[in-house]
Amino acid sequence: MSPTNSIQIDPAVCHGKPFIQGTRVPVSIVVGSLAASMTIEEVQREYDLTREDIQAALAFTEFLQQPVAKLSKH
Repeated sequence: MSPTNSIQIDPAVCHGKPFIQGTRVPVSIVVGSLAASMTIEEVQREYDLTREDIQAALAFTEFLQQPVAKLSKH
C-alpha cells in the first residue's frame, strides 16, 4: 500500500484540502509544522498522529511535486 493511500480528499472535510485519513488534520498543517522546525515527535503529540501519518503527509507532498509525465506512468 502506498503511503499516499493514507491521505484523503473530501469536499465535506477540511474544505476539500488533503487530510490524514481518520483525522481532520490537513496535510498542510503537518508539513507546515515540520517546516517551522517542529520535530516529528512534537507533531505526533500536538496532532495525535502516528509516525506513519506524518510520513504519508510528506510522501503525498512529494507525489504532488512530480512532473505530469511521470504521474501518467502510475
